[in-house]
Amino acid sequence: MSTKVRRVLDTIAEMFPDARCELNHSNPFELTIAVLLSAQCTDETVNKVTESLFRKYRRPEDYLAVPLEELEQDIRRIGLFRNKAKNIQALCALLLEKHNGEVPKSHEQLVELPGVGRKTANVVISNAFGVPAIAVDTHVERVSKRLGLAMANDSVLEVEKKLMKKVPKDEWTQTHHRLIFFGRYHCKAQNPKCETCPLIDLCREGKQRMKTGRSRKTSKQA
Repeated sequence: MSTKVRRVLDTIAEMFPDARCELNHSNPFELTIAVLLSAQCTDETVNKVTESLFRKYRRPEDYLAVPLEELEQDIRRIGLFRNKAKNIQALCALLLEKHNGEVPKSHEQLVELPGVGRKTANVVISNAFGVPAIAVDTHVERVSKRLGLAMANDSVLEVEKKLMKKVPKDEWTQTHHRLIFFGRYHCKAQNPKCETCPLIDLCREGKQRMKTGRSRKTSKQA
């Protein structure tokens, strides 16, 4: 592992030592539903919806016992709620048909579930089953590219592969959480905290932003 990667990992570990999955859940099934709902939606909104959702629906059978329209109303505060409601019922049907109602532990079987992509599967296997994985969401992708851990034109899958190669396997899951926290609370998409960033020297975008900011201040003072 390069000294640059080690520095990044140690820095974000110091900044966010308690980084974790912020989606509320009490079992693998609830986590799978929560991650499915979180696509293009904040964890905060998902947690507000699942607070009542998980009281009403505890098993796959429960989601299939109501009309699709009722489930849609239960999650209507979530973006793309109609499509997600349809996926939830299809997912529950497949769990009962092929997995005895239990969430499978393998990545290959998880991605076969409706509404479950590579990122969701990685979140589930790492958080629910303790399998090392790096799930690349918008925060992880943005931070990885800004800090030079991946190239600007890399796809999400390419970012994941590069992180898996550069980060020790036993640090994959924790690094995933810390990169999310770093992106969510520090290196934001809009208005990142460049002026207080301990990794600013690694970020071409951040250095340019700081340079532009200083130039504007100088021109205003003049």
